[in-house]
Amino acid sequence: MKPYEKLLSENKAWAAERIAHDPEFFSRLANVQSPEYLWIGCSDSRVPPDQITGTNPGEIFIHRNIANMVVHTDLNMLSVLQYAVEVLKVKHVIVCGHYGCGGVKAAMTHQSFGIINKWLRNIKDVYRFHQEEVNSLKSEEDRLNKLIELNVKEQVMNLAKTSIIQKAWKESHIPHLHGWVYGLDDGVIKPIFEMTANTPIDPIYQFDNL
Repeated sequence: MKPYEKLLSENKAWAAERIAHDPEFFSRLANVQSPEYLWIGCSDSRVPPDQITGTNPGEIFIHRNIANMVVHTDLNMLSVLQYAVEVLKVKHVIVCGHYGCGGVKAAMTHQSFGIINKWLRNIKDVYRFHQEEVNSLKSEEDRLNKLIELNVKEQVMNLAKTSIIQKAWKESHIPHLHGWVYGLDDGVIKPIFEMTANTPIDPIYQFDNL
């Protein structure tokens, strides 16, 4: 068996197991999608959202990119956010990073990584905002993990700066925004930041005509 064929074989076994346990499982999924959560996470293969939260298909709407970024020029992320908020009516948006993140680590260096430099620039900006706090820590691991936490917090704040979130807050008082960090070494998620609906933000980012 070729390596990729193992994935197809495992898929068939998984589907059969689901049907054996719940014959209506796939028919329900095919007819409706009503998740309560949007997950914005890192593309790292060690952080699968459904497995680490114990959720089933249909329960979490997912967007992933390098270092779980919310970039105001990223039309892919913004399209996912708008669909999740305005169509699916999710109640919670979660930005989940993870300790030991390679994207954040790369952004802390002076190395050039080619096209990814343009993406890492957004993380470097976060580093610049918090450079004194991060650099005050003694070990490289502590500095990395602190920037990972601060990056998650900044991305949650970036969500609140979008017209998508502000409009939803004004009209329906949801979603709530959460910033979490997952530990690769123990499998535990650490909540580090939260913004409930209508949390005040800097007036410069507010849209008054929504």
